[in-house]
Amino acid sequence: MSGGRRPSGGPGGGRAAVLGAVLLWLCWRAAAERLRYSMAEELPRGSLVGPLARDLGLSADELPARKLRVASAGKKQLKYFTVSEGNGNLYVSERLDREELCGESLSCSVSFEALVHNPLNVFRVEVAIEDVNDHSPAFSKDALDLEIGEWTVPGARFPLEIAQDADVGSNSLITYQLSSNPSFSLAVEEIPGGKKQPELVLERALDREKQSSFELVLTAVDGGDPARSGTVQVRVNVTDLNDNPPVFSKRVYEARVAENLPAGSLVLQVRATDADAGSNGRVSYSFVNVPTGIRELFSIDKESGEIRTEGPLDFEEKNKYSFSLEARDGGGLTGHCQVQIDVTDENDNAPEITILSLSSPVPEDAPVGTVVALLNVNDPDSGENGEVSCELSGEAPLSIVASSGGSFKVVTASALDREQASEHRVTVVARDRGSPALWSRRELLLEVSDVNDNAPVFEEASYSAYVRENNAVGALVLRVVARDLDAGANGRVSYWLSGGSAGAAGAAPLVSVEARSGAVYAQRSLDYEQCREFLVAVRAQDGGSPARSSTATVRVFVLDQNDNAPRVLYPPPPAAPGAASAPGSVGSAFEVVPRSASSGYLVGKVVAVDADAGRNAWLSYELVQASEPALFRVGLQSGEVRTARAVSERDAAKQRVVAVVKDHGEPALSATATLHVVLAESLQEALPELSERAAGAEAAGELQFYLVLALALLSALLVLSVALAVLARLRRAGPPGVLRCLGAQRLSLAGAAFPADFCEGTLPYSYNLCVAAPPRLAAEAAWPPPPLPIVPTEELVAGEPCEKPSPSSSAVVEQPPADPDAQQITISKTFSLCA
Repeated sequence: MSGGRRPSGGPGGGRAAVLGAVLLWLCWRAAAERLRYSMAEELPRGSLVGPLARDLGLSADELPARKLRVASAGKKQLKYFTVSEGNGNLYVSERLDREELCGESLSCSVSFEALVHNPLNVFRVEVAIEDVNDHSPAFSKDALDLEIGEWTVPGARFPLEIAQDADVGSNSLITYQLSSNPSFSLAVEEIPGGKKQPELVLERALDREKQSSFELVLTAVDGGDPARSGTVQVRVNVTDLNDNPPVFSKRVYEARVAENLPAGSLVLQVRATDADAGSNGRVSYSFVNVPTGIRELFSIDKESGEIRTEGPLDFEEKNKYSFSLEARDGGGLTGHCQVQIDVTDENDNAPEITILSLSSPVPEDAPVGTVVALLNVNDPDSGENGEVSCELSGEAPLSIVASSGGSFKVVTASALDREQASEHRVTVVARDRGSPALWSRRELLLEVSDVNDNAPVFEEASYSAYVRENNAVGALVLRVVARDLDAGANGRVSYWLSGGSAGAAGAAPLVSVEARSGAVYAQRSLDYEQCREFLVAVRAQDGGSPARSSTATVRVFVLDQNDNAPRVLYPPPPAAPGAASAPGSVGSAFEVVPRSASSGYLVGKVVAVDADAGRNAWLSYELVQASEPALFRVGLQSGEVRTARAVSERDAAKQRVVAVVKDHGEPALSATATLHVVLAESLQEALPELSERAAGAEAAGELQFYLVLALALLSALLVLSVALAVLARLRRAGPPGVLRCLGAQRLSLAGAAFPADFCEGTLPYSYNLCVAAPPRLAAEAAWPPPPLPIVPTEELVAGEPCEKPSPSSSAVVEQPPADPDAQQITISKTFSLCA
């Protein structure tokens, strides 16, 4: 090519060049499905046949990975060739003899498959074997004896033996030459089959008395380069008159027989007649110049001319036989004929299935159409007897498709799923079209390897666990279980905490999970009063790459224990020893009861609360000590202190009543409350009794001043006295109780701390109770308290267990005040609570 490569004319030229390259590559791929080489026979071992790897488009760097090798569908072809692992060239591995391989056939070739892997593919390779002139023409005898009567007229012809040359084509074209003799010449006649029949021609009359015998040399020369030749001696004996040679009824006899005939079966019968009489007319039959193999397969009766089988005929070995017969009379004259026997095929060979390659295991995410096995099916029979179809038996997502050169590919027909079937066992059935049909089968076992296509699945989407408060650190809460259908590392599940309300940001979580077992353990002791329930998310993750995971919610409910004793709000407990008293203080709380009070007079009420819940917070009251035990009684459930009888003049002016408050827990916890009672008709009358509580004796004027002052204060604060006492006790360390109640926030934002549950019926009267919120704990989880119910007084007095309010109950939740550091409890007949 002159002028070099033409530059492209812009984007359009580039697209055309690319399109041309793609078409060229597709044409090359189509051509590469079948490669053809040619070589001469008898090449020594190791001779180069052709650059197979290069013709398949494989570079030297690809050879180790592609694993180029040869496979064969036949019985013999594989031993003749080999592929070099280094350069991918095709070499001769065993000397080939064309005559042995193909016999008399004009064309001779060897076909086989070339396999490449990664990806798997198969190519048909055909090597044509070219004939070389390696055989000389040969005669079956060293000498030919002819009997020619002296009466034979000139011009008579005597057929001579045909020389045999195993070569084909021009190498087998034989010409004959006869040694010079004036009495004889050589003539050659074409016979059916393309062969030449040499004939000895009598040029002049013989005279036995002058010369009774002649010795001639017949030379057969083939058409090879260089030519090869063979000779035979022709001995002519001049005999007396026998003027009629045997004559066959046909020059060529044809017969068609089926293969696998039993030995001794009649093939055909030849017949020759001789017009002479006596011994000159008696004809005998024999083979003329036939290979040894013919004599092993056929025999001829020399008297009758019947040709019978001597051994089994095999169409696959050879399907046509041709040989010559001779009829000789008693006078030595001969006649010749040609016999052609065609062997017809019988369906006597079942298809042979060869597994050329099997890709097992195959990943379950292999795309549809992936080649998993390459098979070769060969049937030596011909025609319909050798036409083979293949099918798969068994339920499997596989199908079989035909390829070139009798190969079949087993491909995936649908998506694979190892979790449904980890292996597929199918049977390949190959069946020919003969009558009756023959078939064979071969079993394939395909294993499916796992890929991480399944995420762990929890047995439950949401778990619930119940743990008693004050549990031991490290106690087992529950065990979560997730299962992964994958195998190996893809199905190995580990567990992690992935979030929830079990711990605030930067704080230690309340629970932990063991990575392998899924056991959830408590990280610390839980307190029902601080945290009644919490959520935690557990993530299950497999060991695949990339990993797959799923989450489940675990809700942990903390069960209450009776670990809080009742706390008395009113009357307030006495001041601690050594605590400073305000000037004019009268000590503990007191109640004034008129002496005219009748039985059932309400003296006061013991107010107590319990931080526990349920039965652990149900309170009962009992009178345990009194100055006059018969004068007072305490309500079992209400805590009201009333007179048990009418007050008499004999009763002491000062009375001391001690009551015990118990909860219903196991074991029960209790607290005591002391109430001071002054029996007087009026406050002025009770002041002398109260004055005795002051420390030391004071002057009358000073005492009178304080009494007047106390009278004024008590008159102004009579209604609020009980509430102030309760608030002063609860908020002793905080700001003034009234201000804190006014600014109290009912919902604490301090953290996971719950106020005491005051739903038990212990406060039937109106009180304002302010409870300081506990200090914020940075390490605790922040939890909003549950809404507090409003319970009627009748239920409280009746002593029924406090349950959570139903949706139909009239619960009132006020808006939280502005002060976030105070908790307020308002107790009335319809009792509400702020925490």
